Amino acid sequence: MTTLVFYVSGHGFGHASRDIEVINALLTRRPDLRIIVRTTAASWLFTLTIRGSVEYHRTDTDTGIVQIDSLHLDTGATVLRAQEFMRSFDDRVVAEAAFLHHQGASLVIADLPPLGIAAASRAGVPAVALGNFTWDWIYSAYPGTDDLVQSIGEIYAHVNLALRLPMSGGFATCSNIIDLPFVARRSSRDPRETRRALALPERERLALVSFGGYGLEGLDLEALSRLEGYVALVSGSVPLADLPDGLRGGRRGSLLPIDEREMYGSGLRYEDLVRAVDVVVTKPGYGIIAECLANDTALLYTSRGHFIEYDVLVAAMPQLLRAGYVGHADLFAGRWQPHLDALLAQPEPHARASVNGADIAAELLLDLL
Repeated sequence: MTTLVFYVSGHGFGHASRDIEVINALLTRRPDLRIIVRTTAASWLFTLTIRGSVEYHRTDTDTGIVQIDSLHLDTGATVLRAQEFMRSFDDRVVAEAAFLHHQGASLVIADLPPLGIAAASRAGVPAVALGNFTWDWIYSAYPGTDDLVQSIGEIYAHVNLALRLPMSGGFATCSNIIDLPFVARRSSRDPRETRRALALPERERLALVSFGGYGLEGLDLEALSRLEGYVALVSGSVPLADLPDGLRGGRRGSLLPIDEREMYGSGLRYEDLVRAVDVVVTKPGYGIIAECLANDTALLYTSRGHFIEYDVLVAAMPQLLRAGYVGHADLFAGRWQPHLDALLAQPEPHARASVNGADIAAELLLDLL
């Protein structure tokens, strides 16, 4: 049996969501593949959205960024945690190489933990880097990281192939780079069907509040309940404890809580919801930008702390989709009205970016086998 092992960064949902699309594309072509996923990303992301079966192993693959919440990060703790991880890196590589050998791995795909690449090199297994940034590039923005950056860059030099996604940074030490179109979750459902299935208003403009796994506290939900001309959908990224009593049982004014687990249980996926709304209110990240692009949904974003990828994403968005900025003060105070109005008045971009990267990635990976 041919075994592919994915090493997936647990930083946010974006890495996992795009890898799931590649895995689905692989299984469509080769249902006989055995696929193992090693990550700290939530297991339910895979069990609820993989069209087939994978073996999920919760494994520390990298340390990513230390997030306080979706909009705030701890730079010092980020660097210290990454340095601590690298101090035990050699032992981790030995253990992972033994795992790959024991599992009979044919190919390793890393998005983009250096651990998977180093282990594959030691085990004599081909390794592919997949992503839009490398961790040496991310950490290079923080002081005191020269040795860390050099060590990680040297590991990336061992990849057999680098599949680079749009809105990229890094990859300086990788060779044999192929640029892919966007890998994105694209809904095939009619937005009206999704709205009916989730009991959402069919004729009102919907704004989905989406701040990922780290969540966001402190929004003035009472103010949001008074939005005019919009219904704000509050999902799991906003703690239910933040909801005033009158909002916990259902819609109040312009605010409507939505249960994501219930949505998945009904056979819908998150991209169905993204396609069904008019705008997503979020922080910039590869995953949500790609998803809004693929589903023709506008994006209202706010700043997310000292993260070098932010500037790359913000520069790319105007050419890809309708995008607008809201500062933290207006975001938390619920003063969204003028920002939403201005955003939805924007014309669509002239060019439409391709979003078939998962299919191309799957073909390239199968060619390596």
